[in-house]
Amino acid sequence: MSDLLERLRGRGWRLTSQRRVVAEVLDGDHVHLTADEVHALATRRLPEISRATVYNTLGELVTLGEVTEVATDGRAKRYDPNGHRPHHHLVCSVCGTIRDVRPGGDPLADLPADERFGFTVAEVEVTYRGVCPGCAD
Repeated sequence: MSDLLERLRGRGWRLTSQRRVVAEVLDGDHVHLTADEVHALATRRLPEISRATVYNTLGELVTLGEVTEVATDGRAKRYDPNGHRPHHHLVCSVCGTIRDVRPGGDPLADLPADERFGFTVAEVEVTYRGVCPGCAD
């Protein structure tokens, strides 16, 4: 069983066949699919699944905190099933490929107290940008 499915079962989330298929499509490392990509892959497994069901399920997963939305440079939102593990993103500025990265250190600790302007900082999002090997050729 997938990590995402296990987490959803642990929360008592009702796993209909449609929800299960969406979760299975999203499962894995470095998965950052758009809603349309999720729908296309889900219809291969369950042809009758509707686009609205996919969008609604993605919204529920985001609300639950099991999946995070990743938006980069005005491109379509992508959905990351690894939000439960602290990580940052490496994004290709040419094709938009996104990879999860886990650099050492604590980015929150790198923000000096006088640069927080009284904010209580709860989380940090870091995006590294560059050109992937496929686009560099």
